[in-house]
Amino acid sequence: MLNQYIFEFIGTLVLVLLGDGVCAATSLKRSKAQGGGWVVIALGWGFAVMTGVLIAGPVSGAHLNPAVTLGLAIAGSFPWAGVLGYIAAQMLGGFVGACLVWVFYKDHYKATADAPDTILGTFCTMPAIANPWRNFLCEVIATCLLVFTILALGTHGNAFAINNITASTGSLGAFPVTCVIMSLGMSLGGTTGYALNPARDLSPRLAHAVLPIEGKRDSGWSYSWVPVAGPMIGCAIAAGLYLLVF
Repeated sequence: MLNQYIFEFIGTLVLVLLGDGVCAATSLKRSKAQGGGWVVIALGWGFAVMTGVLIAGPVSGAHLNPAVTLGLAIAGSFPWAGVLGYIAAQMLGGFVGACLVWVFYKDHYKATADAPDTILGTFCTMPAIANPWRNFLCEVIATCLLVFTILALGTHGNAFAINNITASTGSLGAFPVTCVIMSLGMSLGGTTGYALNPARDLSPRLAHAVLPIEGKRDSGWSYSWVPVAGPMIGCAIAAGLYLLVF
């Protein structure tokens, strides 16, 4: 499965490079995109996922998210033997992607050195209102919906036929998941920043901790369990509901 691990690494790297990249572009001082707002961020993350899926999909299936990998394994759609390798590749890809964002926007990070909260927000999520257990619940619900939808895309009810060839909505590739990510961001992202993905949050948080970023604050470790535990619990619930319903 080495090739699959490599493409999970590359796909997750690209996801975080473009996803954290849109956060940096709209937040950091003297960026031409500064002030772009939440809609731009939600669109940017959706297209970031799409790009990662287009790259990794043909080889690894483009999970790009430990919660997706675990959810698929629980649902019986992915072999357990590949779970740890996929997660390791995703976490490493997220770290490298975040480091590349810092390299790309280094001058703008320097210009934003007087706003450490803004800098942290370009790497990882923090809650709009700190209420850890409600924040945890938000991540559980949003990730549950994400994984359940991904599983549902492959069902017979989402199938269609062209020239007597049957295909599922999921076989269209990146576009359906892109739409789901954008919808989650616009509808359910306002409380926590919709991490949904430990490789999108914990890995960039580690990058923030180790990179020599001028003016940075602590990396928000007291909150860091929420965007890890929430998605992992949410994906397990989604898989259980999928098995129950379908």
